[in-house]
Amino acid sequence: MSTPRRPAAPSFSALSPQERERLSEQLRERVYVTFAMLAVILTLLGHTQDLTVGVAAGSLTITAVGTVTAAWLAELIAHLAAHGRFPGRSHLAAITRTSADALLTLVLPLVSLAAAGLGWWTLDVALRIGVGALIATLVLITWLGIRRTRLSWPARLLALGVLAVLALGVVGLKLLAHG
Repeated sequence: MSTPRRPAAPSFSALSPQERERLSEQLRERVYVTFAMLAVILTLLGHTQDLTVGVAAGSLTITAVGTVTAAWLAELIAHLAAHGRFPGRSHLAAITRTSADALLTLVLPLVSLAAAGLGWWTLDVALRIGVGALIATLVLITWLGIRRTRLSWPARLLALGVLAVLALGVVGLKLLAHG
C-alpha cells in the first residue's frame, strides 16, 4: 500500500493576485510575531534566576497577542486610510484569520516552557529551546516564502542561509545587550 503524495505547491505564477497578497500577509505577520517573541525570550534569558515558568510563559503570550493585535489594528487603519471606509465582513475576517494564524509561532516555545513547568528541564533550557524553535520557525517561514519562486536551488539555499545567519546575528546582539 503506497502513501498518496501531496500535490506540489503551485508555482508563484499560478497564484492569483489575492492569493499572493494573502500569502505575503501571512508570512509577514509570522515574521513580526516570531522576532517579537525572540526578543522577549532573549531578554528573559538574562533574568531566569528571578523568574518562574508561569511568568515567562505569560510574558511570551502577552507579547505575541499584543503584537498580533497591533498588526491587526495597523491593517485596519491602513485599510481605512487607503479606502476611506472600514473593510467588508469577508476582508475583516481575512485580516483576523491572518493575524490569529501568526499565533501558531507561539506553540513550540510554550510547549518547551510547559516541559520546564513539569520539571523535565530548567527554565533556562526551556528558553534556549524556545530560541532554537523560533530561529527554525524563521527559516521555515523563509522557505515557505521562496519555495514558489523562480530562484534556482542554490539561490534558495543562499536565502535560507542568509536568514539563519541574520537570525543568529539578532540573537547575538540581544545577548550582547543583555549579557
